Amino acid sequence: MIPVIAVITAKPGQRESILTHFRANVPAVRAEKGCIEYGAAVDAENALAFQTKYGADTFVVVEKWESMDALKAHAAAPHMAAYGAKTKEFIASRVIHILQPA
Repeated sequence: MIPVIAVITAKPGQRESILTHFRANVPAVRAEKGCIEYGAAVDAENALAFQTKYGADTFVVVEKWESMDALKAHAAAPHMAAYGAKTKEFIASRVIHILQPA
């Protein structure tokens, strides 16, 4: 299994614009061969005192893939290119962490 954490920071006030496109793309991603998990998360409200928040313009994508080949196919999928084109103008930064079980 290949865990992936993507940290997406929108330009000020544009997080919901990106999330709208993200949510529309989720069914296509979850239908991909090898997708185990794919979803977005934002800072929890009223969480524990030791929480470090990402902030109002950032969300995190939590992904799990069966293999590196499945992740590579995901990255090359036409619906991901379309999502990228629709959201490019709203993104301030994107950091992708591809992990492996310890």
